[in-house]
Amino acid sequence: MAKAMLEYYKTVLQKVSFDVKLFSKELKKAITKLLPEEIEELKAWLQVFITDKPELQPTLIYLKV
Repeated sequence: MAKAMLEYYKTVLQKVSFDVKLFSKELKKAITKLLPEEIEELKAWLQVFITDKPELQPTLIYLKV
């Protein structure tokens, strides 16, 4: 089930990526709910996902990348 939560948050983040505030809110929520190893996977995924979305770059601070 743990992997399912990671996939769920990836889907949510993709869907709300049009709004930086909403994206930040959902990212913070994901960080509180996921396991440490899942957060590392999310971090790697996020770095790839936002390469073409410069407005989302500041959200990386929540992951301390």
